[in-house]
Formats: sequence, C-alpha cells, structure tokens
Amino acid sequence: MTLVPTGLRPGPPVSPAPVLELQAVSKVYPSRPPVTALADVFLTVGTGELVAIVGPSGSGKTTLLHLAGTLDRPTSGSVRVTGLDVAGLNDGQLAGLRAGRIGFVFQQFFLAERQTALANVADALLYAGYGAAERRERAAEALVRVGLGHKLGARPTQLSGGERQRVTIARALAGDPALVLADEPTGNLDQTTGAAILDLLADLNSHGVTIVVITHDHAIAARMRRQVEVVDGRIVSGSAHSAQEGNR
Repeated sequence: MTLVPTGLRPGPPVSPAPVLELQAVSKVYPSRPPVTALADVFLTVGTGELVAIVGPSGSGKTTLLHLAGTLDRPTSGSVRVTGLDVAGLNDGQLAGLRAGRIGFVFQQFFLAERQTALANVADALLYAGYGAAERRERAAEALVRVGLGHKLGARPTQLSGGERQRVTIARALAGDPALVLADEPTGNLDQTTGAAILDLLADLNSHGVTIVVITHDHAIAARMRRQVEVVDGRIVSGSAHSAQEGNR
C-alpha cells in the first residue's frame, strides 16, 4: 500500500547534475592529539537517488552528514551542494542554502510541543522567504504527502512516535529541497513503525525526492538503492559515485 497520496506534484526531475559532491574531503578536529574524523572522502549523490551512508559509531558518518548539510566546514577538500561550493559562502549564505535546498530529518524529533503539526512544519519555512499564507499551504501539502492530512491541528503530545517522525519528514519536505538528509530516522521507533517510515522514504524517493540516510544498521542500509560504508573516516565499500555519474 502506497503511503503517498496520488495526484501530488512529483519531486524534482532526474538530472545528471550531482546534488551533492564531496571531493577529497577531510575533517580534522584540533584536539590533543588531533582527531581525523574524515580522510580524503569522495562522494557524489545525483538527483533522485536514495543512498545509505552506513557505519558503526565513531566511523565518521555523522561528520559526513554535518559537512553535507553545511552544518560544518571541511578542513580540506571541497563540498558542493547543487553546484555551489560551500567554501565560497559566508554564514548567512550557508543558512540560506540550508533553508532553501536541504531538508533535515533527525533521530530526535525536535518538535515544539505547544505548536500544532501544521505550525511545526510551517515555522521551518520562516527563513525560506515565503509569506505566512504560503508557509501554511506548503506545510499542509507536506503533511498530506506523509499521510498526516487528518492531523494538521494535533500537537506532538497527541501523536505517536511514528506520527512525530512523519511531521519531521514533512518539515524537511515543505520547502521542496534538492536534498533530504535523514540521520538515523528510525532510531527512536519500534521495528514495525520504523519499517513504515522506511517505506515512506522509499515512496517519497519514487516520487523524485533525493534522500541520503545515515545509519549504523546494515539491514536498513540494504533497503536503500545504494549503500556507502564508512569506517574510520574512509569509504571502504559501496560506490562513492552516483549511478548517473557512472552512466555518463
């Protein structure tokens, strides 16, 4: 059974241009001694892909997420999001890039408990340049898209864990981002609910949403269309190149 209602506008068209490019990226934290979290990583993600970044705790996958999401800057190498080199952007421009082109789904839901589901999603668009009416319209569309059209007025305390995660996914989708980064999206859910969330992500991807899932669980990674394994800050298995790049 599909989790996405029919008749909704599709996601972005498939394009040979990468959404995300990491070129020889390293991240070293200046502790004593210095800690190398990532070392000479190459990774590309094409439009329309569903990719798992999998690895154990301390492998560097969360650092990779932070760099891909422009939440941190690399020590060396380059990060490009939709063709824009992160190194050339100031903090304000990076905030604008995140607001307009990247959606985040975290293991912790980070929902405002006193706000409705609709307000939680709409408020995420405050810095994306939309007026109040369009924010609410986009939020409602996103909630319908994840199967919560009947719970627009519900507060997080009135929602199950799976429904809360659907709200966070709707929040990530509301601005029609080029890339959705999902960090352990089933980590706080039971197995059945987690499986339903993975079904939803796969269904959204089939409608054109580009998604990268960060996980420690190889069974979850196996459900993605491409798997990239990270160990000790390096990619050790799986293709670091998008399928589109490989077909050029």
